[in-house]
Amino acid sequence: MDGIEITTIAERPELAERLYDMDDSWPEFSGNDSLAWLLYPRMVSELPEYVLIATEGESVVARGFSVPFALHAPGRDGVLPARGWDQVVMWAFSDLRRGIEPDTVSAVEISIDTGRQGEGLSGRMLAAMRDNARARGFAEVVAPVRPSGKPAEPDTPIHEYAYRTREDGLPHDPWLRVHVRAGAVIDSIAPLSMTVTGSLDEWRAWTGLPFDTAGPVHVPGALTPVHCDPVQGYAAYVEPNVWVRHSLT
Repeated sequence: MDGIEITTIAERPELAERLYDMDDSWPEFSGNDSLAWLLYPRMVSELPEYVLIATEGESVVARGFSVPFALHAPGRDGVLPARGWDQVVMWAFSDLRRGIEPDTVSAVEISIDTGRQGEGLSGRMLAAMRDNARARGFAEVVAPVRPSGKPAEPDTPIHEYAYRTREDGLPHDPWLRVHVRAGAVIDSIAPLSMTVTGSLDEWRAWTGLPFDTAGPVHVPGALTPVHCDPVQGYAAYVEPNVWVRHSLT
């Protein structure tokens, strides 16, 4: 990986249009979160110094999004929100609009090209995100982690899964393990970190599943079952994440 260069979009704005020039492992439904549709383009245009891209020659091999926000503002008081990903992104842009000084950086996404997984790139991107926040004067990075092994256990409660450890004391989950090895501590659960809703036809298009029976539906890539309501004509997915904290001091 000696030929890999990690930079911010602020440093290399010509790469902004290439952030998605790689195959990733995100399930199709996850890209239909309403806040993601609204705010991802704004991260690139308004907070490019917090958007990371990794290249090797002419190839894009990884990307990372983060946002600065005021975690210790009145009413927030340093408590990481139950609404996780959705809430922290909304706070970041609300603070930006109102001119509130940020005191914390939150990771939003780290994605690795599917052909380059298993090479340690996720840890390297996380280190770059931490270094970028530290260089900008922040003392902490937080992350609403999407546990990578959780889709294999959609019915396991997130409170049970998140705190499961191996014999060496490290987290059972691979992505949580990367964070803890980098110095993070698990803070809390975000039980409704991201919400994706859609008509039954939309869910059928996203997943290839029939969505014709009321109740929970196991969808590949989902951390928990999707709730299907054929009578009302919709299905809803509420994704839990795990909040971790990285001290930079």
